Amino acid sequence: MKNLIIILFVGLISIGAYAQEKVAKIEFKTDVIDYGTVEKGANGVRTFEFTNTGNAPLIISSVKSTCGCTVPKKPKGPIMPGETGTIEVKYDTNRVNPIRKTITVISNADTPTVALKIKGLVIDPNKTSVLEKKEKSMIEQ
Repeated sequence: MKNLIIILFVGLISIGAYAQEKVAKIEFKTDVIDYGTVEKGANGVRTFEFTNTGNAPLIISSVKSTCGCTVPKKPKGPIMPGETGTIEVKYDTNRVNPIRKTITVISNADTPTVALKIKGLVIDPNKTSVLEKKEKSMIEQ
């Protein structure tokens, strides 16, 4: 009887050791979005797509940007295993300058913090660069 109890106890422990822990996994199609060269005032909305490749619901608790010029939007509810979701990012294209921003995603995934990046250049087509070569120099005019 004592040996039977020991065998059952060891069996239960070994089954528990092999049981898989349910965990969410987040996989993005890409972790960098390149806006390219966009004009001032253009549509600054882009979308990061991801899939929950784990076996537990994925809950995104926070999505933050490094700057107030970039506003990210997280999904409202949990993303079930196998489902896809999106994180929408809106950059203020009224700011004429290069774009180099980081969006931090915090979730219950096996990798709880993921850094996403956006890059590009916003130009004002109404202004010409002082570096552009003119047809005539100031002296010739």
